[in-house]
Amino acid sequence: MASIGILALQGGVVEHRRHLEALGLSVCEVRYATDLAGLRGLILPGGESTCLGRLLRLTGLGAEIVQAHRDQGLQLWGTCAGAILLAREIVGETPHLGLLDIVVARNAFGSQLDSFRTQALVPAVAAEPIPLVFIRAPQIVSVGPAVTVLLRQDGYVAAVEDAHGILATVFHPELSDSLAFHRYFAQRCGIDLPAQAPASCAPFLAPAAGG
Repeated sequence: MASIGILALQGGVVEHRRHLEALGLSVCEVRYATDLAGLRGLILPGGESTCLGRLLRLTGLGAEIVQAHRDQGLQLWGTCAGAILLAREIVGETPHLGLLDIVVARNAFGSQLDSFRTQALVPAVAAEPIPLVFIRAPQIVSVGPAVTVLLRQDGYVAAVEDAHGILATVFHPELSDSLAFHRYFAQRCGIDLPAQAPASCAPFLAPAAGG
């Protein structure tokens, strides 16, 4: 089955991988420009956006992602820090890839202690409410005319997409058990999933501390 990549320089790679593999998808961890070959889509995971942006510049991978998106139609999905990387404008900071016509504010909810869980109905993605996990989440404070809002949550924009192959969520679908957003992204990539593909995956269990 066609492959989806996960940017694997830093951040939530393992969590996204288990969701994609639960859907039966082939997964490629992307660290070099050559890893982009043959991919239908690429997930830019949550992590630390400043660190990720710097690594994208130092390795030249950022420019390669932009080119693959524009020239080859590579679908992109940014979660949390990944959404920041994609944004055309970041409040008070220099943008990174600048591919998605949104303005974001980093750490808009405050510190790690202000992280929270909730659920919401996102009709374009699933018929049932989807669990949402916010961790030091940014807010999308404005969107361009070609950007479609998928979810408004408590007065702010939390998920968007455009017609050019970009999806962005300020929360972490990979930290819930729901596969709804990963299924949706696979469909955006033109990948047909079997009707019997699971709706959720087993809870993620972090390895126990060893001695």
